[in-house]
Amino acid sequence: MSQTYNAVNDIDPIETKEWVDAIRSVVENEGADRARFLLEQLLGTSKDQGVSVPVGINTAYQNTIPTNKQVAMPGDANLEHAIRAAVRWNNAAMVINAQHKDFGLGGHIGSFLSAATLYDVGFNHFWKAKGDGVEGDMVFMQGHSAPGIYARAYVEGRLSDAQLDNLRQEAFDDGLSSYPHPHLMPDFWQFPTVSMGLGPLMAIYQARFLKYLDSRSLTKTAGRKVWCFCGDGEMTEPESQGALAIAARDKLDNLIFVINCNMQRLDGPVNGNGKIMQEYEGVFRGAGWNVIKVVWGSSWDALLAKDTTGALKARMEEIVDGDYQNYHSKDGAFIREHMFNTPELKALVADLTDEQIFNLEFGGHDPVKVYNAYYEAVNHANGKPTLILTKTVKGYGMGAAGEGQNTVHQAKKMDVASLKQFRTRHNIPVTDEQIEGDHLPYVRFAEGTPEYNYLHGQRKALGGYLPSRNPTDEKLPVPELSAFQAQLDSTGERELSTTMAFVRILNTLIKDKELGKRIVPIVPDESRTFGMEGMFRQIGIWNTQGQHYMPQDKEQLMYYKESVDGQILQEGINEPGAFSSWIASATSYANSRFTTIPFYIYYSMFGFQRIGDLAWAAGDMNARGFLLGGTSGRTTLNGEGLQHQDGHSHIQADLIPNCRTFDPTFQYELAVIIQDGMRRMYVEHENVFYYLTVMNQNYAHPAMPAREGIQQDILRGMYLLQEGGNSDKKVQLMGSGVILNDVIAAAKMLKEEWGVEADVWSCPSFNELHRDIMETERFNRLNPTAEQKVPFVTRQLQGHTGPVIASTDYIRTYADRIRQAIPAGQTFTVLGTDGFGRSDSRENLRKFFEIDRFHVVVAALSGLAKEGKVDATVVQQAIEKYGIDTKREASWKL
Repeated sequence: MSQTYNAVNDIDPIETKEWVDAIRSVVENEGADRARFLLEQLLGTSKDQGVSVPVGINTAYQNTIPTNKQVAMPGDANLEHAIRAAVRWNNAAMVINAQHKDFGLGGHIGSFLSAATLYDVGFNHFWKAKGDGVEGDMVFMQGHSAPGIYARAYVEGRLSDAQLDNLRQEAFDDGLSSYPHPHLMPDFWQFPTVSMGLGPLMAIYQARFLKYLDSRSLTKTAGRKVWCFCGDGEMTEPESQGALAIAARDKLDNLIFVINCNMQRLDGPVNGNGKIMQEYEGVFRGAGWNVIKVVWGSSWDALLAKDTTGALKARMEEIVDGDYQNYHSKDGAFIREHMFNTPELKALVADLTDEQIFNLEFGGHDPVKVYNAYYEAVNHANGKPTLILTKTVKGYGMGAAGEGQNTVHQAKKMDVASLKQFRTRHNIPVTDEQIEGDHLPYVRFAEGTPEYNYLHGQRKALGGYLPSRNPTDEKLPVPELSAFQAQLDSTGERELSTTMAFVRILNTLIKDKELGKRIVPIVPDESRTFGMEGMFRQIGIWNTQGQHYMPQDKEQLMYYKESVDGQILQEGINEPGAFSSWIASATSYANSRFTTIPFYIYYSMFGFQRIGDLAWAAGDMNARGFLLGGTSGRTTLNGEGLQHQDGHSHIQADLIPNCRTFDPTFQYELAVIIQDGMRRMYVEHENVFYYLTVMNQNYAHPAMPAREGIQQDILRGMYLLQEGGNSDKKVQLMGSGVILNDVIAAAKMLKEEWGVEADVWSCPSFNELHRDIMETERFNRLNPTAEQKVPFVTRQLQGHTGPVIASTDYIRTYADRIRQAIPAGQTFTVLGTDGFGRSDSRENLRKFFEIDRFHVVVAALSGLAKEGKVDATVVQQAIEKYGIDTKREASWKL
């Protein structure tokens, strides 16, 4: 029977000690690398001898950096403590003051209090603003800690008393955003992070894009770090962990995650029955990251040194997070009784008072321990991203008002007694009378004081203040529309898709001598679907390691070419990652002060529907770039079925206020929109981005009409493509995308088969038309005595009589948005693709959704019948002629 050995049941402790001492000697005399090599050899030999030794990915529940390996922390600890105390106080005071207004504003005190030291050490010693010709570090602040970041900016003199008093009051006052929102505070915040999980994901791809910029020699990024602060609860979001392996694979040693493990999420423990630090250590180490744990503060060092039997370390291992949280919501006596629960452990703390036991701090509250973790991360990355796990108490310093309690996340007030205790604990120069008043004072240091000089001196040495957003004002040499003449001309009998037209526009831009290097083509894993494989060899696919293999298609003209200076970002089957790369490129003008122009093309169904939260974040970040929804429309991607067919992305895109959306039919429309979009974003510096739908259906494209104002009409969303003759039986037909071709065919059928004339309108953007309607309605409502404006749709239709029919490849809501602008007396019928998609031919799908040319004709005749221009029997004749099944259920019911 085999014997099981452990620290208690050791038949030869002397031999064990000899082995342990031998390893310690190697580490001390020859270094950790030599010790690691020897252990690897031992494990290999053990395996050869049939001894199975499971190798775990977790280390002991102790600090990764032992006391004897710590470096001395520079600076003045006393001054830093005073600054940190003032920031903590201001963090609480501003939230509490906002509540005194009784607006029901909410707010968070506890999150920052647990992380104050983590931020303070970074601000004082590590986070560079600028220097050596490069931009500074990027710091993704944890969203719920925003009040603490404001609190420090106030101490620095960057924010005023009035601004702090107006926390979460932005509608009419110079207030502060509830969370990091660059769109609302464009000179302050860089990254929106409070939609939890997005910060970690975006940070990985920002770090990756810095490598891209550097390896392509576009701008210098060496030395820049991307820091991402997360909560331990936040890391359970799928987006938080989804790209960890990518960070390791691409050797993102410019990336540092700091997870604040206060063991609590919003309503309770993150992992009350286990240890969340150990869990994340395993996840990140398994993904290939460096992991540094900061578990115990310096006040524990003496106790751990006295723990010669390992009893205290063993106890630390067995206590679960739920108990750790509970201990620090109580007092020192409770901790003495429950944590130090054996005679041996009680003897260890016999000479400590209950107060001293309570003040045995976790590592995340100890600036020395935190500094060493940051120092190690910055200086010894070894080609890997680094994770720093720090143990803290949520609501640190709040006492009975919430410290360590399940309710602390929602805490936005503190009672007077707790405030006084907080004031005393942090030595804040605030009187009892001030605490008992209706408004808590904020604390900052007078100019010339040691604290003032130290605070500003540290930031000056690091290049300036953070967070700060400082976009470049460079104007790019955007080509004139004539550069895309091939797209403005007719294709004759040659047919092509708008997807191929886009690829040709993209090729023109890439070949531009001044602009080409700034173009960033991004695809998830569909380059060949979108006809972009020709770019593989032309400009290459970016890979941090280049290409160390011979591609299978090497002998082909368009083989799969990866290189360290490749231009295409080919992101694999990973829409959130690809979109995060797009965000990094689309915000490079602000975060790296070097403008790049991203074009991300993807299956439209897997765009906003799948990554809508990231798209909203892009709007918040004032992203600038182009999104191309390929194979769009519910009937264009024939054969793919329910999950793949998009009939609603334009509705989702329009939810983002600064997203401009278009569904062009012809290549000249696409050229006009892209050229003007570049002008608006990269010359005029407008904070907008574009969503364009492109299709994979081939057809002939006419030349752009030689009509004055045609370009502006395209951009405004509607222009007259084809004018019918004069007749008392006349209709107005509208369409966009591929369905406009059916609308054009319907106009011909109406004339030849039914004697009805039709004007045909191309409507590249019903969303732009709807926004114009809203703007016009608002102006008229708020300016009743001024000359009333007329919506663009109404003006376009003036003089064009008859029923109006619109048909698109999207749900009815898309085109129906312009209904109120249809001139009085004209009926408006909208055809759309409401319902689930189907696998079938394009012809059958358009018949199924009732948007094809035949249904357009019937809708037009029906409209004329309602106006008394034709008899209802004519409509019935058309229905029978075209074989329309009137008894079939509507598409949205099937």
